[in-house]
Amino acid sequence: MFRIHRFALAKSFHLRFFSPSAAALIEEPAIEAAPLTYLEGLPKPGPVETILAIPRSTSGKSIAAKERKAGRVPSILFEQEDGQHGGNKRLISVQSNHVRNLVNKLGRSFFLSRLFKLEVRPEFESDEIIEEVRVLPRLIHLHSITDIPINGTFIRAPSTALLKVDVPLVFTGEDVSPGLRKGSYLNIIKRTVKFLCPADIIPPYIEVDLSELDVGQKLVMGDLKVHPALQLIQSEEQPVVKIMGARVSDQRKSK
Repeated sequence: MFRIHRFALAKSFHLRFFSPSAAALIEEPAIEAAPLTYLEGLPKPGPVETILAIPRSTSGKSIAAKERKAGRVPSILFEQEDGQHGGNKRLISVQSNHVRNLVNKLGRSFFLSRLFKLEVRPEFESDEIIEEVRVLPRLIHLHSITDIPINGTFIRAPSTALLKVDVPLVFTGEDVSPGLRKGSYLNIIKRTVKFLCPADIIPPYIEVDLSELDVGQKLVMGDLKVHPALQLIQSEEQPVVKIMGARVSDQRKSK
Protein backbone atom coordinates (compact mmCIF):
# COMPACT_ATOMS: atom_id res chain seq x y z
CA MET A 1 0.00 0.00 0.00
CA PHE A 2 1.17 3.53 -0.70
CA ARG A 3 0.29 6.48 1.50
CA ILE A 4 0.03 10.04 0.29
CA HIS A 5 2.87 12.27 1.47
CA ARG A 6 1.68 15.76 2.42
CA PHE A 7 3.98 18.69 1.92
CA ALA A 8 4.43 22.08 3.53
CA LEU A 9 3.18 24.41 0.84
CA ALA A 10 4.45 27.64 2.27
CA LYS A 11 7.85 26.26 3.25
CA SER A 12 8.81 23.99 0.38
CA PHE A 13 7.42 25.69 -2.73
CA HIS A 14 6.82 29.25 -3.79
CA LEU A 15 3.43 28.53 -5.30
CA ARG A 16 0.13 30.33 -5.30
CA PHE A 17 -3.34 28.92 -4.84
CA PHE A 18 -5.19 29.33 -8.13
CA SER A 19 -8.89 28.45 -7.98
CA PRO A 20 -12.06 30.03 -9.35
CA SER A 21 -13.83 29.54 -6.01
CA ALA A 22 -11.34 30.49 -3.31
CA ALA A 23 -7.75 31.65 -3.50
CA ALA A 24 -5.00 32.87 -1.25
CA LEU A 25 -1.55 34.22 -1.91
CA ILE A 26 1.48 32.93 -0.05
CA GLU A 27 3.10 36.11 1.19
CA GLU A 28 6.55 34.65 1.87
CA PRO A 29 9.51 35.74 -0.28
CA ALA A 30 10.41 33.64 -3.27
CA ILE A 31 12.37 30.47 -2.54
CA GLU A 32 14.63 29.04 -5.17
CA ALA A 33 13.69 25.42 -5.74
CA ALA A 34 14.24 22.84 -8.42
CA PRO A 35 11.39 22.61 -10.94
CA LEU A 36 8.87 19.90 -10.20
CA THR A 37 8.79 17.02 -12.67
CA TYR A 38 6.74 13.87 -13.15
CA LEU A 39 8.20 10.85 -11.36
CA GLU A 40 9.12 7.58 -13.02
CA GLY A 41 6.45 4.92 -12.58
CA LEU A 42 3.62 7.44 -12.32
CA PRO A 43 1.28 8.41 -15.20
CA LYS A 44 2.47 11.24 -17.42
CA PRO A 45 0.34 13.24 -19.84
CA GLY A 46 0.84 13.03 -23.56
CA PRO A 47 1.87 15.96 -25.77
CA VAL A 48 0.13 19.23 -24.94
CA GLU A 49 -2.57 19.94 -27.52
CA THR A 50 -3.56 23.41 -28.69
CA ILE A 51 -7.05 24.89 -28.45
CA LEU A 52 -7.71 27.94 -30.62
CA ALA A 53 -9.90 30.74 -29.31
CA ILE A 54 -11.15 34.15 -30.43
CA PRO A 55 -12.12 37.04 -28.13
CA ARG A 56 -15.71 38.06 -27.41
CA SER A 57 -16.60 41.64 -26.50
CA THR A 58 -19.91 40.95 -24.77
CA SER A 59 -21.81 38.19 -23.02
CA GLY A 60 -25.46 37.26 -22.55
CA LYS A 61 -27.97 34.65 -23.63
CA SER A 62 -28.52 36.06 -27.12
CA ILE A 63 -24.78 36.40 -27.76
CA ALA A 64 -24.17 32.86 -26.50
CA ALA A 65 -26.93 31.52 -28.74
CA LYS A 66 -25.38 33.22 -31.79
CA GLU A 67 -21.97 31.77 -30.92
CA ARG A 68 -23.35 28.24 -30.68
CA LYS A 69 -25.25 28.64 -33.94
CA ALA A 70 -21.98 29.65 -35.59
CA GLY A 71 -20.25 26.51 -34.30
CA ARG A 72 -18.47 28.19 -31.43
CA VAL A 73 -18.54 27.56 -27.68
CA PRO A 74 -18.86 30.71 -25.53
CA SER A 75 -16.21 30.39 -22.83
CA ILE A 76 -14.33 32.36 -20.17
CA LEU A 77 -10.62 32.43 -19.47
CA PHE A 78 -9.99 33.28 -15.81
CA GLU A 79 -7.01 34.64 -14.00
CA GLN A 80 -5.65 32.42 -11.28
CA GLU A 81 -6.68 34.26 -8.14
CA ASP A 82 -10.41 34.09 -7.65
CA GLY A 83 -11.03 34.97 -11.26
CA GLN A 84 -14.82 34.93 -10.99
CA HIS A 85 -14.70 38.12 -8.93
CA GLY A 86 -12.26 40.08 -11.07
CA GLY A 87 -8.70 39.82 -12.21
CA ASN A 88 -7.55 39.11 -15.73
CA LYS A 89 -10.80 37.74 -17.12
CA ARG A 90 -11.18 37.29 -20.86
CA LEU A 91 -14.35 36.42 -22.77
CA ILE A 92 -13.52 33.96 -25.54
CA SER A 93 -15.10 31.46 -27.89
CA VAL A 94 -13.55 28.15 -28.91
CA GLN A 95 -14.34 25.83 -31.81
CA SER A 96 -17.21 23.53 -30.94
CA ASN A 97 -16.13 20.57 -33.09
CA HIS A 98 -12.56 20.68 -31.79
CA VAL A 99 -13.57 20.73 -28.12
CA ARG A 100 -16.19 18.05 -28.73
CA ASN A 101 -13.59 15.81 -30.38
CA LEU A 102 -11.18 16.32 -27.47
CA VAL A 103 -13.84 15.46 -24.89
CA ASN A 104 -14.92 12.38 -26.87
CA LYS A 105 -11.32 11.21 -27.33
CA LEU A 106 -10.17 11.76 -23.75
CA GLY A 107 -13.40 11.39 -21.78
CA ARG A 108 -14.95 14.30 -19.87
CA SER A 109 -13.16 13.75 -16.54
CA PHE A 110 -9.81 13.23 -18.31
CA PHE A 111 -10.37 16.40 -20.37
CA LEU A 112 -10.91 18.38 -17.14
CA SER A 113 -7.65 17.11 -15.61
CA ARG A 114 -5.43 17.87 -18.61
CA LEU A 115 -3.41 20.96 -19.49
CA PHE A 116 -3.76 22.58 -22.92
CA LYS A 117 -2.12 25.43 -24.77
CA LEU A 118 -4.72 28.09 -25.51
CA GLU A 119 -4.03 30.46 -28.41
CA VAL A 120 -6.29 33.50 -28.55
CA ARG A 121 -6.35 34.97 -32.08
CA PRO A 122 -8.40 37.76 -33.71
CA GLU A 123 -9.95 35.11 -35.97
CA PHE A 124 -9.46 31.36 -36.10
CA GLU A 125 -7.77 31.65 -39.51
CA SER A 126 -5.44 34.44 -38.38
CA ASP A 127 -1.71 33.92 -37.73
CA GLU A 128 -1.66 36.73 -35.15
CA ILE A 129 -1.66 35.56 -31.53
CA ILE A 130 -3.21 37.88 -28.95
CA GLU A 131 -2.42 35.63 -26.02
CA GLU A 132 -0.76 32.23 -25.69
CA VAL A 133 -1.17 30.58 -22.32
CA ARG A 134 -1.25 27.17 -20.69
CA VAL A 135 -4.69 26.44 -19.28
CA LEU A 136 -6.66 23.86 -17.35
CA PRO A 137 -10.30 23.33 -18.34
CA ARG A 138 -12.33 24.06 -15.21
CA LEU A 139 -15.83 23.36 -16.51
CA ILE A 140 -17.37 22.09 -19.72
CA HIS A 141 -21.14 21.91 -20.08
CA LEU A 142 -22.44 19.45 -22.67
CA HIS A 143 -25.89 19.18 -24.19
CA SER A 144 -27.72 16.35 -22.44
CA ILE A 145 -28.72 14.65 -25.69
CA THR A 146 -26.19 15.61 -28.37
CA ASP A 147 -23.10 16.07 -26.13
CA ILE A 148 -22.35 19.27 -28.05
CA PRO A 149 -20.40 21.70 -25.80
CA ILE A 150 -22.62 24.52 -24.57
CA ASN A 151 -20.11 26.64 -22.66
CA GLY A 152 -16.74 26.27 -21.02
CA THR A 153 -14.42 27.75 -18.43
CA PHE A 154 -10.62 27.72 -18.52
CA ILE A 155 -8.13 28.84 -15.90
CA ARG A 156 -4.58 29.99 -16.53
CA ALA A 157 -2.02 27.47 -15.29
CA PRO A 158 1.51 28.92 -15.04
CA SER A 159 4.22 26.99 -13.21
CA THR A 160 3.61 29.02 -10.04
CA ALA A 161 0.00 27.83 -9.74
CA LEU A 162 -1.60 25.41 -7.32
CA LEU A 163 -4.81 24.12 -8.85
CA LYS A 164 -7.68 22.08 -7.47
CA VAL A 165 -8.15 19.13 -9.79
CA ASP A 166 -10.55 16.18 -9.76
CA VAL A 167 -8.11 13.55 -10.97
CA PRO A 168 -9.75 10.49 -12.60
CA LEU A 169 -8.93 6.99 -11.36
CA VAL A 170 -7.96 4.07 -13.60
CA PHE A 171 -8.34 0.60 -12.09
CA THR A 172 -5.81 -2.12 -12.91
CA GLY A 173 -5.12 -5.68 -11.78
CA GLU A 174 -8.72 -6.87 -11.84
CA ASP A 175 -7.73 -10.06 -13.65
CA VAL A 176 -5.42 -11.20 -10.81
CA SER A 177 -7.25 -9.81 -7.77
CA PRO A 178 -7.69 -12.75 -5.32
CA GLY A 179 -11.12 -11.51 -4.27
CA LEU A 180 -12.40 -11.08 -7.81
CA ARG A 181 -11.02 -14.47 -8.84
CA LYS A 182 -13.11 -16.00 -6.05
CA GLY A 183 -16.28 -14.61 -7.60
CA SER A 184 -16.64 -11.44 -5.57
CA TYR A 185 -17.40 -8.15 -7.30
CA LEU A 186 -15.80 -4.76 -7.46
CA ASN A 187 -17.59 -1.89 -5.72
CA ILE A 188 -16.17 1.35 -7.16
CA ILE A 189 -16.96 4.14 -4.70
CA LYS A 190 -14.97 7.00 -6.25
CA ARG A 191 -14.01 7.58 -9.86
CA THR A 192 -12.20 10.88 -9.28
CA VAL A 193 -10.27 12.25 -6.30
CA LYS A 194 -9.66 15.95 -5.63
CA PHE A 195 -6.07 17.10 -5.17
CA LEU A 196 -4.31 20.43 -4.88
CA CYS A 197 -1.73 20.11 -7.65
CA PRO A 198 1.28 22.18 -8.70
CA ALA A 199 0.48 23.04 -12.31
CA ASP A 200 3.63 21.41 -13.71
CA ILE A 201 2.78 17.93 -12.38
CA ILE A 202 -0.99 17.53 -12.69
CA PRO A 203 -1.47 13.78 -13.22
CA PRO A 204 -3.61 12.80 -16.21
CA TYR A 205 -5.02 10.02 -14.02
CA ILE A 206 -4.14 7.88 -11.00
CA GLU A 207 -3.71 4.12 -11.26
CA VAL A 208 -5.47 2.06 -8.59
CA ASP A 209 -3.88 -1.38 -8.29
CA LEU A 210 -6.40 -4.08 -7.35
CA SER A 211 -4.04 -7.03 -7.81
CA GLU A 212 -3.64 -7.79 -4.09
CA LEU A 213 -7.18 -7.13 -2.87
CA ASP A 214 -9.08 -10.04 -1.36
CA VAL A 215 -12.73 -10.36 -0.34
CA GLY A 216 -13.74 -7.59 2.07
CA GLN A 217 -10.61 -5.53 1.53
CA LYS A 218 -10.66 -1.94 0.34
CA LEU A 219 -8.41 0.90 -0.75
CA VAL A 220 -8.80 4.40 0.70
CA MET A 221 -7.67 7.74 -0.68
CA GLY A 222 -4.54 7.64 1.43
CA ASP A 223 -3.46 4.45 -0.34
CA LEU A 224 -3.21 6.11 -3.74
CA LYS A 225 0.28 6.38 -5.20
CA VAL A 226 0.85 9.99 -6.30
CA HIS A 227 3.61 12.57 -6.53
CA PRO A 228 4.53 13.71 -2.98
CA ALA A 229 3.89 17.34 -3.98
CA LEU A 230 0.18 16.65 -4.50
CA GLN A 231 -2.02 17.50 -1.54
CA LEU A 232 -5.16 15.47 -0.97
CA ILE A 233 -8.12 17.76 -0.28
CA GLN A 234 -10.48 15.02 0.89
CA SER A 235 -10.11 12.67 3.86
CA GLU A 236 -7.33 10.08 3.56
CA GLU A 237 -9.63 7.47 5.10
CA GLN A 238 -12.42 7.91 2.54
CA PRO A 239 -12.83 4.61 0.65
CA VAL A 240 -12.16 4.45 -3.08
CA VAL A 241 -12.93 0.83 -3.93
CA LYS A 242 -13.86 -2.37 -2.09
CA ILE A 243 -14.04 -6.07 -3.00
CA MET A 244 -17.51 -7.19 -1.98
CA GLY A 245 -18.84 -10.71 -1.43
CA ALA A 246 -20.79 -12.40 -4.20
CA ARG A 247 -24.19 -10.89 -4.92
CA VAL A 248 -27.21 -12.75 -3.57
CA SER A 249 -28.42 -13.39 -7.13
CA ASP A 250 -25.01 -14.93 -7.99
CA GLN A 251 -25.11 -17.14 -4.91
CA ARG A 252 -28.52 -18.45 -5.89
CA LYS A 253 -27.32 -19.25 -9.40
CA SER A 254 -24.40 -21.31 -8.04
CA LYS A 255 -26.71 -23.55 -5.97
